[in-house]
Amino acid sequence: MSGYRTAACSAALCAAALLPLAGAATAHADDTGSLTADQIFQRSHEALRGAKSLHITARGDLRAPGSPTSFDLTLDRSGNCRGSVSLGPQGSVEIVKRGADVWMKPDAAFWSNEVPGGGSALASLVGNRYLKGTTNDPVLRDTTGVCDLDTFQKYLDASAKMPATGLTKGRPATVDGTAVIPVTATEQGRTYTLDVAATGKPYPVRITVAQGSAAPDATVRFDGFDQPVPAATPSPAETVDISGLMSRTS
Repeated sequence: MSGYRTAACSAALCAAALLPLAGAATAHADDTGSLTADQIFQRSHEALRGAKSLHITARGDLRAPGSPTSFDLTLDRSGNCRGSVSLGPQGSVEIVKRGADVWMKPDAAFWSNEVPGGGSALASLVGNRYLKGTTNDPVLRDTTGVCDLDTFQKYLDASAKMPATGLTKGRPATVDGTAVIPVTATEQGRTYTLDVAATGKPYPVRITVAQGSAAPDATVRFDGFDQPVPAATPSPAETVDISGLMSRTS
């Protein structure tokens, strides 16, 4: 399932790495509206770096035009995670991770694409249940690589996509009920808009990427900063042990 691992990591990377990174710093709680575009930009990623946990959702063509990807993940710096990743027609996977324990529920399209020739048999064995194992299993470990916020941050450090120059500060606005100050930049015909919380910590609230005046190609939203990852895990009746499954299928 290495193909899925790469695609899932790319989804998280391409969405979140729209924010550039700098050295670790303490986020300021200034009135964001009084800052320049460059200051808003800088302090928003300082706030992101300082978060202990967050909820992030993304929709759109995150990797390339015509390759819709979406994900909805809550994750923290202790490696806990809950959510889902969808790769469009390639399938989707629900993920729950608590410490070293991992639960993963692929859909039928995932099985068909990731296990050619044997996907339908595996899907039949698993049914509407989660694969259960630990990070000692390479399949589950690779799939949950984006669940740790520290690892997620390294992806950000490795690839900054949003232009760091030519930033423009926009008029105050509201996103999902939160007052924000937008900062925009354009590069190679694509317009990046970073909406930053106008008061309190200058957390990023939303990023959009649009080609020309068309609707956004991709939208990424951030919320739930420093809130715990939901602790509930699937019951034994909802799970299939991956080691036993692999023994049967081999």
